[in-house]
Formats: sequence, C-alpha cells, structure tokens
Amino acid sequence: MEAYNLTVKPWCSCLLLGLFAVITFLSSFANAETHYHEFVIQAKPVKRLCRIHNIITVNGQFPGPALEVRNGDSLVIKVVNNAQYNITLHWHGIRQLRNPWADGPSYVTQCPIRPGATYTYRFTIINQEGTLWWHAHSEWLRATVYGALNVHPKSGSPYPFSTPKQEYTILLGEWFDRNPMDVLKQALFTGAAPNVSDAYTINGQPGDLYRCSSKETVRIPIELGETVLLRIVNSALNQELFFTIANHQMTVVGVDAAYTKPFPTRVVMIGPGQTTNVLLTADQPPAHYYIAARAYNTAMNAPFDNTTTTAILEYKSASCSTKKGQSSRPILPQLPAYNDTATATAFNAGLKSRSQVNVPTTIDQNLFFTVGLGLNNCTRPNSPRCQGPNGTRFTASINNVSFVFPTINSLMQAYYQGVPGIFTTDFPPVPPIQFNYTGNVNRGLWQPVPGTKLYKLKYGSKVQIVFQDTSIVTTEDHPIHLHGYQFYVVGSGFGNFNPSTDTAKFNFFDPPQRNTIGSNPGGWVAIRFVADNPGIWLLHCHLDSHLRWGLAMAFLVENGVGQSQTVIPPPADLPQC
Repeated sequence: MEAYNLTVKPWCSCLLLGLFAVITFLSSFANAETHYHEFVIQAKPVKRLCRIHNIITVNGQFPGPALEVRNGDSLVIKVVNNAQYNITLHWHGIRQLRNPWADGPSYVTQCPIRPGATYTYRFTIINQEGTLWWHAHSEWLRATVYGALNVHPKSGSPYPFSTPKQEYTILLGEWFDRNPMDVLKQALFTGAAPNVSDAYTINGQPGDLYRCSSKETVRIPIELGETVLLRIVNSALNQELFFTIANHQMTVVGVDAAYTKPFPTRVVMIGPGQTTNVLLTADQPPAHYYIAARAYNTAMNAPFDNTTTTAILEYKSASCSTKKGQSSRPILPQLPAYNDTATATAFNAGLKSRSQVNVPTTIDQNLFFTVGLGLNNCTRPNSPRCQGPNGTRFTASINNVSFVFPTINSLMQAYYQGVPGIFTTDFPPVPPIQFNYTGNVNRGLWQPVPGTKLYKLKYGSKVQIVFQDTSIVTTEDHPIHLHGYQFYVVGSGFGNFNPSTDTAKFNFFDPPQRNTIGSNPGGWVAIRFVADNPGIWLLHCHLDSHLRWGLAMAFLVENGVGQSQTVIPPPADLPQC
C-alpha cells in the first residue's frame, strides 16, 4: 500500500496543481456579469443658455446613460434608432479583441444604423480597468450622444491605491446654440472652419458663468478630510481643455483605462477622447470651490470658444450663506492661459505606467506619419463654396493622403466579404516627399491627395509610429486615437523628429499606456504596440472637424494562426448599406 502511494503521489500532485490552475482561471470569470441595455436614439427638447433645442439623445438623457461594469463583464446593447439621422456608437477604448463588428465607426467597421432600424452591440471587456466612454461615431452626433463607461476591478480585486470614499464622473463637453449637424453642414458647404461652440459643459451643464445656467450647475458634495475619485472624460467635439479645482491639488492615478504612477498636479490637460482619473482630498477650509475647464488652443490665429465651464465642489460642513443671507460665491481657480503649451507638456511628461511594462524593443514596422491641415485650391476662388483662407477649402491629411470614407459599404464588411473597389492597401509608410515639416513649407505641398487607403499589418507585428506635426496652415496639437488598441507613448519632442538622436531618449521602462495621444504642436510623439488584434481599425484625429476633413487612415491587421487569432464572424443583424 505504501509503495502504491509513493508511485502515484507525483501524478496526483500534478493533477491537483493542474486542477487548481483551471479552477483559478475559471474563478476569474465566475463573478463576471452580462449587462443588457436598450439605447433608444431619439430627439428631445433641452434648454440651455436660455433657449430650447431639439437635440439627439439616448433614452432622452443628456449626457447619455452611464455604464458601470467590471473587468471581465460582457455588454449586450440594443440600439434602436428613432432619430432622423444615420448613427453608429463607438465604445471608446474598448479593445474589441477579434470583434471589429462592435467597434462602431460609421463606414469603417459597419454601415450605419438607419432611422427606424436596430443593431445590437455585443462585446466583452478583457483585462481593462479604469475610465472609458461611449459616443456616436457618425458626423457630429457626438456633440450630444455620449456617456461614461466605467470599468471597475473584478469583484474582490482592489484598486492599486487606497479605496476612495466616493467616485464621480465628470464629462466635459461642448454646447452649440444651434443644431450641431447644421454647423457641420454649413462648414462642409463653405469649405471654411466650422463655427466654434457657444459653451463648454460639465455633465451637460454650462455652469454659473453662462446665462440662464446657475440653477442647474453641477454640484459635487464632499466631507472634510475624505478622498474621492474623479473620473474625467473630455467628450468635447473639437477642443483640448485645461481642468482644475480652486485651491486643491489632485493626484493622477490613471489615464485611458490604464493605471499610472501617482503624481500631484494642480492642472489636468485633457484632449478630446482622453480620460484621466484623479484622487482629490478635501483638505481645504470648508467652503464652496469652483471646478473649472477652459480651452487649451494650439492652432495659430484660429478662432476658439474662450469661455469657461464650472461645477461646484461643496464641503458639506461649509456655511451655505453669508451673514446677509445671500449665497456665498464659490472660490474661482486660476487656469492656465489658453496657449500655455509648457503646462500641457509638463502634465504629459508626468504620466508614467505604474511599474515596468513590456514595450516592444525590436520593431517590424517603423512608420512615420505627418499629420496636419491643408488647403484645397478652388477653380472659383472666393465663391460660396470656397470660403477658406484666400479662397480655398480646408482639408487635412496623414502622409499627404486625405482619407475618404466609403459610402456604399464599410471597410470591414467589404474586406470580410471580398468585395473589391472599396479601398486599397497602399497607404504610404512615410511621407511621399521629405521636407522641413515644422518650417516654411512650400505651397505646392499644401494640397493633399484624396483616397481610401489602408496599411496592412501582419498579425503579431511590432509597430512603431512617429506622428510628426506640420506647419502647413498652422502647427497644432492633434489628439490621435487608434481604435482596437492601447499603445505605449515612448517619446515626444518639439521640432522635426530625428531618429538618430531622439530614439536614444525613448522610455522603454515605464511609458504611459493610452488609446489617444496628442502630437506636440510643432513637434512629434512616438508610440509602440503589438498588432495582436485582427480586423480593420481606424486611426484618426479626435478633433471632429479634422476627422471630417480627412485626418485619418486605417490599419488592416491580418488574421494570425488559429481561431484565437482570427476575426469572429459578423453578427446576423449587422447593418447593411
């Protein structure tokens, strides 16, 4: 009997260890939930700035419903389009592994959901935690169709910092005192820059400094001494923003659903599409303090909305009134100047991953993308359709290609079905002409070539992209968003990128992980990632006016080997064009 036990003991140990590993793996999914929602796209009258506008909403809410989920959860969201416009929804920052059908950009991964039609988005959150968001990805419907998507740790898993007493989501937005779709329509007709917004908003409300807005100003209660987590999202259409809280210091702990080394700051710079998590401790004399945001604007001589949106941080123990019985005025913060690039640069430089990360050090695809504006010459300058600078029309491009979205099929559907003639795969890996990108650029380079060009990547390729801003029309900070991926920001600088000297300064130890990153105005930024998500994935500037002008391209990431590296089949209800 003893001999029998001795011979089977190693086998039993292996079996038990293997069984334990399986149980541990399965237990990570045991508490995962599936969340079912119905999003009804519909018009609703909303009053802002003393006027009532019929805006497009989800379930009559502005901003739309907040989604509170955990890492590992799945979502099933039926979208019913009861509005007069075509629409798609994008789950910004969700990787959508092998599932481009749920990503949402119109005419890229799906045809739009037409008025009266429905489509159900189905996806699972895999190894992501933090603050993300969702928004319309059709024309300018994103102006009012957006909401939070907060991904909490798995049940029983703590944050990598002390658990805050409360959590608050702050959605920064832009408000137009007219139909945003009409603003876009006018700009596309004239070729000029679109009219700027009339207000910025916090959770849909402009705040005290605008007309007819004080009563609805967002208020965040806090107890003296407690620490809360603020989840900040820049949902604005076309504007990077500075964000601050009067007399308070914040501690950044995450960006774009990735944890960071905690670092203190008085100001957050946040571009459209980006998210930032900060811890805030109520360590000031009990009072009311303004939370505020206003423009960070880097385009030279370009008009912008120069107003300030506010909410109020209210200490519960603060006196609500003065001795005269009048409401006490909240304390105003000091915000940076609109062109304070030094403050924006210092904030971005402070972002680091929480610990050492696995950055690709050998590169298979080394891409150099010039990004910026351009001007199309007109046969009839200064005509009603040529109201851009000097009788031109605004355009934009990457590597001199101004992206043209298809209209008769989506890129992904055409690729999956083998439909020819929708796109080509000859997007240039470098600019067709080398020039002094941030110097005086010959006017012959100001007019890009239109095209629907994709760049093909083999599954598993290790990719580096350097985004180089240009001085064509103006230098500018372009927030670039890559669908389907998170990437490491390994370096940035000003002027023209120099591979022989700048690469040596790259951070391969703890660079921040993001899904949206700005190119320095008159400078560059470098990212790295592994192409491990097959499908077609849009890369574009998250200033929606620039996207519409063509500052975009798309990657076609080929299938790898086996089912786990292959795009899943499209759902039966995928909209057809």
